[in-house]
Amino acid sequence: MPAPKRPDLVCWKCGASLVELPLPLSRLAECPKCRAYQHVCRLCVHYAPGRPKACKEQDAEEVTDKEHANFCGWFEPRDHAFKAGTAQARAGVAKATLDNLFGAAGDSTDSKEDAAKSELDKLFGDKPK
Repeated sequence: MPAPKRPDLVCWKCGASLVELPLPLSRLAECPKCRAYQHVCRLCVHYAPGRPKACKEQDAEEVTDKEHANFCGWFEPRDHAFKAGTAQARAGVAKATLDNLFGAAGDSTDSKEDAAKSELDKLFGDKPK
């Protein structure tokens, strides 16, 4: 007998449908779109970020990485686990941090080279032509 399908089950990370994955989800089940593991705390009905161990189940062992495959025996996937704003917000913060460190992607290489040449000219003086 084939496993029942859950049409509302979506990837916790990207929101892609997981209807084709067999239930119960294996420990290493992956999203067909983003390849994220699905047997993770973030997809579990017991996941509760504000509680101790971020879990409603008091007897569950603590899992430190809530987004990585684990062996929790209390795992039960929940429908509608994807939160659109969360993933995009973290990606935006990461991109802004990288832009601050390395400069925005829109900066042209020529302007960076001109600025560097100008600084060298100030330091060592202009070469005679």
